[in-house]
Amino acid sequence: NDMKITYLGHAALAIEIGDTHIIVDPFISPNELAKDININELKADYILITHAHQDHIVDVEAIAKNTGAKIVSNFEIVTHYGNLGLEGHPMNHGGSWQFDFGRLTYTNAIHTSSFPDGSYGGQPGGFILETSEGNLYIAGDTALTMDMKLIPMQCKIDLAVLPIGDNFTMGIESAVIAADFIECKNIIGYHYDTFGYIIIDHDDAQAAFSKAGKDLTLLPIGDSLTL
Repeated sequence: NDMKITYLGHAALAIEIGDTHIIVDPFISPNELAKDININELKADYILITHAHQDHIVDVEAIAKNTGAKIVSNFEIVTHYGNLGLEGHPMNHGGSWQFDFGRLTYTNAIHTSSFPDGSYGGQPGGFILETSEGNLYIAGDTALTMDMKLIPMQCKIDLAVLPIGDNFTMGIESAVIAADFIECKNIIGYHYDTFGYIIIDHDDAQAAFSKAGKDLTLLPIGDSLTL
């Protein structure tokens, strides 16, 4: 069994672990760069949401209604979708839960989190998935934090998905340090190129990681990486 991670653009991911399909932070239908991804064709047993910003949740309702997926996020976000009749599993920072695909932990992230209407979206987070196929860290939208140093004290990370677009999140230099903090060599970059504020130079980004002895993968939208 492998873990397959497909990039759906911006901060959206599709993860397959055995027979389980997980969608993370679906912002697909308004994203011109992801126009080849059809949200009605996505399979989902779970939808993981790091925080409530529009560029992470815009397709949550459509995918959840289409698939019956369970929404996993902080208490406030799960409550919001529960009020819309969608099933969820609430979590909060530092807490873990054993799901059928593995153990999931909701991690600290430094960012903001509000719904598009301005209502409170709880505090932002990231996720660690510990599975029989390997351990994946999805940082969510975050600054570089000292808290990342705690992660390898509790869990070996095989692959990490880090924001690299700068302006709203960490940029390249901070993400290289984050890779050191979590003691992970294999990094997938995300949260870049979608808007003018976060356009990056791909060659510069890969060179910065290479120089630090890390491997940065920038997946074309729709492409996958197997762990």
